[in-house]
Amino acid sequence: MRHDAQGLVLSTASDAAAAAYDHLVNGYLKYRLDLPQRLKALLEADPEFGLAHCIQGYFTMLAYKQAVVPMAAKSEALARRFTEHATPRERAHVEALAAWIAGDLDRAVELWEHILAAHPRDVIAFRLAHFVNFWLGRPQDMLASVQRVMPAWSSADGKPFGSMLACYCFAQEEAGNLIAAEPAGRRAIEIDPGDLWAAHAVAHVLEMQGRRTEGLQWLAALAPNWEGGNNLQHHLWWHAALYKLEQGDTAAVLDLYDTRYRNQNSPLVIAQPDVYIDVQNAAAMLFRLERLGVDVGDRWGELADKAEGRIGDCLSGFTLPHWIMALTASGRTEAAERMIAGMREFGQGHGTMAPIVRDYAVPISEALVALKAGRATEAVALMRPALGGMYRLGGSHAQQDVLEQIFAEAALQSDSAEDLRLIVERVSGRRQLPPQRSIGWRKAAARANL
Repeated sequence: MRHDAQGLVLSTASDAAAAAYDHLVNGYLKYRLDLPQRLKALLEADPEFGLAHCIQGYFTMLAYKQAVVPMAAKSEALARRFTEHATPRERAHVEALAAWIAGDLDRAVELWEHILAAHPRDVIAFRLAHFVNFWLGRPQDMLASVQRVMPAWSSADGKPFGSMLACYCFAQEEAGNLIAAEPAGRRAIEIDPGDLWAAHAVAHVLEMQGRRTEGLQWLAALAPNWEGGNNLQHHLWWHAALYKLEQGDTAAVLDLYDTRYRNQNSPLVIAQPDVYIDVQNAAAMLFRLERLGVDVGDRWGELADKAEGRIGDCLSGFTLPHWIMALTASGRTEAAERMIAGMREFGQGHGTMAPIVRDYAVPISEALVALKAGRATEAVALMRPALGGMYRLGGSHAQQDVLEQIFAEAALQSDSAEDLRLIVERVSGRRQLPPQRSIGWRKAAARANL
């Protein structure tokens, strides 16, 4: 037995494996691009270290891609085999992985929280619960989780403590507690200027408060520290583009699109061309730009190509409407209908995501098809029942905004003042600035007489 950097027992007799485990965990916390290499080194140090195989399965599931689930299942089988005599904590991790593979995300989160109740310094259990709760639209659960474990951490823990502060910041922001959020995120950056999640969390606070110039300065100052980071870099540049969009600089938005967050020639995009967060970044921005009358050229095409390759894959509920945006914008109505049919089929199944896809992803996607076909009144009717619960698809307030803009556009085109008022009031209740000061909402606010 060995111990990790947080004092938790590891069922390995290898000092090299214990060191490689800590290196891997740190890479996960800090969104490092070389995570696969770190994992390989761990498995080579001890091929029979069950928790290492479990984490390999976890990292595979984090792709939110149906095609790789069988790979995660193989890791789970090896993890189960090699944890037969491991600690209860490690065996609980294997059960959580099995639940995730089976689509029971509620059970997976329950198991991670059970682990944390006994081991609040288990950062893998914590970060996975934080992440999955986020993609299930559960900010209050994110916040409750981080509040439960924070007493076990202190500034003496160094960079891992900074990672916890980053999660605290983001959870507070998503729960609407912006004043409580910001100091924690800034403190995390003081501890580690290269903490991508902390930079991201503060960027969200600044976005929700309309502090656009400050947001651009924040990201520009931190960007030199992002070398070696993974695709979260793209999302940070997307935030920069969002600030630019609100300032009316659409040329800068397109330049950032082509050079930073959807650069087709970048090694990150070439290696992983259809990562869900990258797709969300790209589609959401193109949709916003087109609403403003900006010519986005042929940028939709490559996204639509990738969408056709993901028909039937519903593991990332929030990404589904973004795929449909690309297909409808490219005139591929038949492919969009096939993707929606796949969603309906998935929605009839079991697991945590099935009813979420059925009740929210399907009507939003159907509304997009109707809107593109000029049937705005139908789009409003399709989407209206989903408005109150579409947060369950996950995504931040800043990301969910594009779904709300779909409804706003349909209401504008159908000239429905009542529906415009409904959606504008919904958006107004979440931000600390009036919709008239948000470029995507000015026309809707004016037409709603608000």
